[in-house]
Amino acid sequence: MLAVSHLTKTYKKVKAVDDVTFTIGQGEVAVLVGPNGAGKSTTIKSIVGLLRFEGEISVDTYNNKALQAKEILSYVPEIPTLFPLLTVREHIEYMALAYGKTPDQEKLDALLKRFDLEDKQNKLGDELSKGMMQKVSICAAVITDPKVIILDEPMIGLDPKAIKEIKKLILELKEDNKTVMISTHMIEMIEELWDRVIFMKEGRVIENMTRMDADHGDLEELFFKITGESDE
Repeated sequence: MLAVSHLTKTYKKVKAVDDVTFTIGQGEVAVLVGPNGAGKSTTIKSIVGLLRFEGEISVDTYNNKALQAKEILSYVPEIPTLFPLLTVREHIEYMALAYGKTPDQEKLDALLKRFDLEDKQNKLGDELSKGMMQKVSICAAVITDPKVIILDEPMIGLDPKAIKEIKKLILELKEDNKTVMISTHMIEMIEELWDRVIFMKEGRVIENMTRMDADHGDLEELFFKITGESDE
């Protein structure tokens, strides 16, 4: 479970995020959407511990700054950053070790095969394309077996097969009772995945609804209706 309570972040007297509150349950896929400048990135960076903030954030009841929270939270950033002198395989193994776990080689092999990285596993980080780096980042996040996983624009720069695999992976994480949070502009790509949608605008949550609340409505139409953004 992920709970954000009265999150506020101020930059030079300007509130980038203002009194944001929401909860995402176990086995729930939540989508964070909003126009540019809505506060999505600031919210995510606060959750994963990259920013100081006012308010409270808990990961499976642990304060997000606590070691117990960090051990069960994985994060895939919008712009992946890899160590230039580690191979693809070493990156994924390193992430497992950083979380205090022995790398599951069978699971690692399956991830490499799933994301077409088998023949790239000995390539160094600085030899990879943006799309390959994104796939490595996703594999590294999953290998730790997190209870909560946050994906920031996970499908940008990926080929159709990789996008299909990520969608399947997200549904598998849901079936595994994981808490999944996705921030994306590619609304049409996650239409069949979401259980909850959190709309942000100008630093605030303007709507928080489940798929049932929305009467299983089209997410893209909901976005334009609720945010007031034009689809033209």
